[in-house]
Amino acid sequence: MSLQVASKTYMLLGQCVPCLKQGVSKFKVKRLELDENLHKYFPKHEFVYAHDPEKLCKSGDIALIELLPEKLTRLIYHKVKKVVYPMGDITDPITGKKVIVGKYRDHIEKVNEVYGRRKEAFDYDKAPERGWQENKKDFTHLETYIKYHESGKDDPAAV
Repeated sequence: MSLQVASKTYMLLGQCVPCLKQGVSKFKVKRLELDENLHKYFPKHEFVYAHDPEKLCKSGDIALIELLPEKLTRLIYHKVKKVVYPMGDITDPITGKKVIVGKYRDHIEKVNEVYGRRKEAFDYDKAPERGWQENKKDFTHLETYIKYHESGKDDPAAV
């Protein structure tokens, strides 16, 4: 039933997760489902495949997904329209300010000015863009595969 609801929706907002298919990205979409007994909504997660031949999305990105005019395959109903929030760079949609955990970066900077900044504190303004650690600590660009046995090696591309 949940797949039918997601396949009929024109636009979805989802988080990209690792996918084994070529030219396709897999997204985790959060929906609220009403419990008739408690009269309360509870979150349910659905997984949706979207056509992404340019590989715009990496694992962890929040992207806008648009419904295709006709089905591409049995599973693919959507295409990736744009990446809204790259992983690690969260912006409040109402104010447009950058956010760290639950606080605005501006507020944290003002607090640091009053109390003094530590020398070893992380500076978000001088931080490089995402992707500079590819093949070092960031392996989201690699093609993933299913690991069926333990070979003794730790492979970051295995799911």
